[in-house]
Formats: sequence, C-alpha cells, structure tokens
Amino acid sequence: MLTGKTILLGVTGGIAAYKAATLCSRLVGLGATVRVMMTEGATKFITPLTLQTLTRHPVATDVFDERDASIVQHIDWADSADLAVVAPATANMIAKLANGLADDMLSTTLLATTAPLLIAPAMNVHMWEHPAVVDNVNRLASRGATFVEPGTGQLACGYVGKGRLAEPDEIVDAVVAMLTAPKPLAGQRVLVTAGGTVERIDPVRYITNDSSGKMGFAIAEAARDRGAEVTLVCGRTETTAPNGIRVVKAESAAEMHEAVMERLAATDIVFKAAAVADYRPLHRATQKMKKTTDQLSLELVRNPDILQAIGEWKETNGGKPFVVGFAAETTDVEKHALDKLNRKKCDLIVANNVAEAGAGFGSETNIVSVYGQGGLVEHVPQMTKRAVAERLLDIVQADVKGTVKR
Repeated sequence: MLTGKTILLGVTGGIAAYKAATLCSRLVGLGATVRVMMTEGATKFITPLTLQTLTRHPVATDVFDERDASIVQHIDWADSADLAVVAPATANMIAKLANGLADDMLSTTLLATTAPLLIAPAMNVHMWEHPAVVDNVNRLASRGATFVEPGTGQLACGYVGKGRLAEPDEIVDAVVAMLTAPKPLAGQRVLVTAGGTVERIDPVRYITNDSSGKMGFAIAEAARDRGAEVTLVCGRTETTAPNGIRVVKAESAAEMHEAVMERLAATDIVFKAAAVADYRPLHRATQKMKKTTDQLSLELVRNPDILQAIGEWKETNGGKPFVVGFAAETTDVEKHALDKLNRKKCDLIVANNVAEAGAGFGSETNIVSVYGQGGLVEHVPQMTKRAVAERLLDIVQADVKGTVKR
C-alpha cells in the first residue's frame, strides 16, 4: 500500500517513544521506506539501534553527524520525504515547529522539508490543555499540519485524561489516508487571489487595506493538497506564499485585473479572496511629494471591478469557471452578500463580519457564512483559516456536483 513512499519519522523524548517501534514495523510492512530521526531525549526511552533494525536504515540523531560527504543529510532527507510524521510529539517539539526553531536534527529537517506534516502529540493532560500548547497546535494546523488527536486514559504520570499517544494502528491509518487517498481536485485548475492591493500615490506612499492574505493562502494550500493545479495571484501579504503553487505578484488592482483575466480561459474554479482597493489616485507622482501646504486633496478614480469582470466573462464563455466571491462587511452582512452575489454573477459568496472578534483581517481564524442563489448554504463557525478553507472546498466540490442548494 505504501510501496515507493518515503516517510520521515520523528521520535521525541516522551515515554510513548517506545511505540515508535510498532509504528516503524507497521509502516515498513506496508512497503514504506522509513527514515527515523530521534531527539536526544527520545534515545533515553528507546535505542536508535532498535529503530535502525526495524527500518533497515540508519537513524539520525545529530545534525552534525554527516556520514556521506556527497550530501547534506538533513536536506537530503527533507527533499526525499513524501510525508513527515512526528510520533510522539512532545509539547516542546510542537512549540519548536510552531515557531520555526531548528536546534536539533529533527526540527532542522522538518523546517527544510516541503512534505505534508502529520503530528501525533503525547503529553500530560494539563500540558495538552495549556493555552500555549493550544495556540501552537492551532498555528500549525493553520499552516496545513494534520494532527492525530491524543487518546484519553491512564497516563504514565499517573493522571487520567487526554494526552496519551494515539495507538500505532491509528497513526498508520492516518498515514495511509494522507498518502493514498484520492485527490478530489486532481485535474482541476484553481485560481486564487489573495492579499490587499497597493495603489501608489508617489514612490513611497500608497493606499491599501488591512488584508493579510492568510485566507487566500489557506485556500490555495488546501486546493493544492486536494490535487488541484493552483495559481495564486497575490498583492500585499503578511506571510510567505505556500510551496508547490504558481505565484503571480500583482501590486495594484489594475495589475491583478490583468493577471486574473488573462488566465480565466484556463481556469475551472476561481476564489476571489483578495481585498482589492475600490479607488486609486488619478495622478501618481513620479517623485516623493513634499509638504507644501497644510491640506492635501487627492482625486481618486474607480479601479476595475475584478469580480464583476469575472462574472461577465463567465456569462459569455459557457458558464465557466465556477466563481466564489468574498464579501468583507461590517454591517448587514447577509443583505450585502446576497446583493453582491447577484450583481457580480457569482456561484457562491463567502461573507464575514470583519469587525467580529476572530474574523477580522490578519487573524489566524475566521467566521464565515456561505451564500448561494437559494440563500444561506452554510454558516461556518470560528475555526482556523485552513479549516475554513477545507470546508469551503467541500462546499464547492458538492456544488459543482449539483448537490448543494444554490
């Protein structure tokens, strides 16, 4: 089942490290090539020799222990992986991964890999519930990491509660699902716009908005992981664009309009998540403007309406692509969303109240309502933007198949 797949298995320093032996055995039995990396703490609970014997491959414990001069081991292993698994994952390792720390073989390799990440936490119940751990888990989930939830029961420390490592067979099932599950968007070409546009006043000043691009990035990542060929057209953003995605930079609304329209004919689904400036300065100074008066008036003109243009193009080109618009509102969310849905000829509108806590620009979470021609399709409660993206893709896939009210 896993023949031809290479799995990086990170083992960290908790009592549950002994279960890594069973996990290795199961994965190798399914045909996978398993490369184990252990933290120093993990070697106190189970020996590298045990896991080396089970996997038939050397176990890495020290980033400076370079055995082959022709490669840099942690980069070579990072590049070779189809999937990275951390089991057990301590609170310490989760914190490292959430904050980009790289101070040992495992954390360094995981920072270098572009493979999907599966994390199986194991720790004391109070540690698992600590706000810092919860925040780190949510941060990793928002970046696309998958978690195998810890089980509830008797813990090694004597407590009874949630925190014990999931059973090896449960972790194996998650590995198999991630590596062999069908890709529902395979063959589909998805275009996502993200971030805010920049409308220059002069070389050092501009008009923009608070959009971070995080929602668009989450949609692009989720579509990529479902097998789609993704193009991301982005303006000003706060974070780095996801790997494995074609990125097109478009600073202004006019540039984004051009980038989107020239790609529509080769697109099946559009998520227009960017916050595009409605207006731009009529005149753009070529040099930095100096303070010469107490007041300054700027004359603004309308920018091209990208979502409107997409809807009109769709109407004259056989009803494709499938168009998902976004409406960031502060009042009368449903009224404005349905009006936008109809005026701009979208298939779906995703609306949120950006004044609501947990749903605003720059937040790691979102709260949205999805509308179609039949009204409200679904209200998605507060969750990470990656989780919201996954739900939106579920709705779009069902709608494309004709099973969602529109």
